[in-house]
Amino acid sequence: MPTRALPLRRIFLASLALLLLPAIATAQDPRDIRNGWVIPDEGYCDQPYVVVTDQGHWLCTMTTGAGVEGQPGQHIVATISTDHGRTWSEHIPIEPAGGPEASWVMPLKVPGGRIYAFYTYNAENIREFPAVPPGAGKRVDTLGEYAFRYSDDGGRSWSAERFEIPMRRMNIDLGNNTGGKTLFFWGVGKPILARDAAIFGFAKVGKWGTPGTMVESQGVFLRSDTILTERDPSKIRWELLPEGDDGLRAPKGPVSDEANLVELSDGSLFATYRTIDGYPCHAYSRDGGRTWTPPAYMTYGPGRRRVKHPRAANFVKKLGDGTFLYWFHNHGGEPVHREGWGPYNDRNPAWILAGVERDGQILWSEPEILLYDENPSVRISYPDFIEDGGLLYVTETQKEIARVHEVDPDLLADLKGQFDRREVERDGLLLEVTGDPIEPGAEVAMPPLPDLADRGGFTLDFRVRFRELTGGQTLLDTRDETGRGLLVATTGRSTLGLSLNDGATEAFWDSDPGTGPGTLRVGDWQHVTIIIDAGPRIISVVVDGVFNDGGALRQFGWGRFPAGLGDVNGRGQATLAPNVFGQLGTVRVYGRPLRTSEAVGNHRAGRKPR
Repeated sequence: MPTRALPLRRIFLASLALLLLPAIATAQDPRDIRNGWVIPDEGYCDQPYVVVTDQGHWLCTMTTGAGVEGQPGQHIVATISTDHGRTWSEHIPIEPAGGPEASWVMPLKVPGGRIYAFYTYNAENIREFPAVPPGAGKRVDTLGEYAFRYSDDGGRSWSAERFEIPMRRMNIDLGNNTGGKTLFFWGVGKPILARDAAIFGFAKVGKWGTPGTMVESQGVFLRSDTILTERDPSKIRWELLPEGDDGLRAPKGPVSDEANLVELSDGSLFATYRTIDGYPCHAYSRDGGRTWTPPAYMTYGPGRRRVKHPRAANFVKKLGDGTFLYWFHNHGGEPVHREGWGPYNDRNPAWILAGVERDGQILWSEPEILLYDENPSVRISYPDFIEDGGLLYVTETQKEIARVHEVDPDLLADLKGQFDRREVERDGLLLEVTGDPIEPGAEVAMPPLPDLADRGGFTLDFRVRFRELTGGQTLLDTRDETGRGLLVATTGRSTLGLSLNDGATEAFWDSDPGTGPGTLRVGDWQHVTIIIDAGPRIISVVVDGVFNDGGALRQFGWGRFPAGLGDVNGRGQATLAPNVFGQLGTVRVYGRPLRTSEAVGNHRAGRKPR
């Protein structure tokens, strides 16, 4: 079929956006962790958690040491910032480096300004315990007693006396490598105040060995209904929850650890915890943590798809306006159940969801990238979220460097507004072609796209209806005679793929295969957004407002393109739908990577209300 030029009335060129492309591409990306402010450490650093003191400064507690994680000398310190994390004081020891291991410190500020620091303390200075294999029994930073000290001067000094929180033995303790003689545990996340009590989650460890050293764990909580008012630390009352002899568990695997929680508006508690199953878990308690809903993998909401996540911190935070944030790594699922999968790997980027309450449960948004490092092997984890002065900050660690980052207010606003967004994004729009349908084989002038080497990116946005999903159906083709340019076409596995070629380097990624949410169908109008984000060098796909996470068939729904990929502009013309078995209704090209929330809004704007 011969191609025809498209009438000019169907083309929208954003000349202002073209002028702004260099500024967009070279702007400092607040998601890049290298743009954060470093928190001082001694070599190893973990779990940098912050409270805003009554004196107005930030107090950060962290686990640090001169060696690597688990080596002798690991201890806990505090440091103070008076400029929202840009600079920090020298370390203030809470426990000295020369004493037994003190680890996994979590701060809590109570009414009146007192700050408590809770941590795992190797009180008996144990050097080895029985484990399989023998080497696993030499890690002694996750055993002992749950201890705490306190500060009444904003963290500048700490109580001379150390206090122990008594803990009853549960089944997992009695079945551990010592038969319950020694307790194995660690905590992550900060305690919360809920209904005139303080409560925090942690993990009890059962068996030690391989794989992953801690091969059996359960989630539990410590709650105090007197710590908010009792000034004598020795008189503070504690209870270990849930009631009974077992903690929170996973539906399948033996690992259920790093529980953390938030309070809902009706006083219910919501907790997340990690597994080795490719999914995190969530649980609700309607009685203050005494009982919890049965083991269940976390979903995006009632009846919706599962969230994917490896064995890494997955934290939930309630903001002052009542919305929730959830930190995770957005990959996993059933494909991880294979030989050689490293459950601790791929903690980069860090993704985030926004949550709102609906009928006593949390409904979650589609994900956005919160933080990344351009080196995929860098791991980003153990965050804290700090609201101060109308801004949101996040801390994180790569185990050797910890940093503070100011969260982009626009990213946060888009994420929170995603639930109600239903408008076509115009910012950065370079080309918009619409038809009823677009003439097959139409030729349009293709605006120049940013060079991916400049770390900007672009977006391709389509409304399409397929009559069949055979491979080789082209939606957009800008390739020249050398192959340089873009090709968007169906693949042999019923997906929509994108090829990028700069003349020397080529990259490819496609939408999720299968029949789950976010996959291609036959006979329906669908909306597909392909986002090429050159900051983290990630290609992501959003189909009908659903972010592709790999579904049931692959671990990752998003893919990285090589650092060497640069200028992918082709012949300056785009051929649209030359051989589609169906109809192409809309094509949009943006000179920047859209956020997921903007892609969701584009989908809803074109969807007919029911």
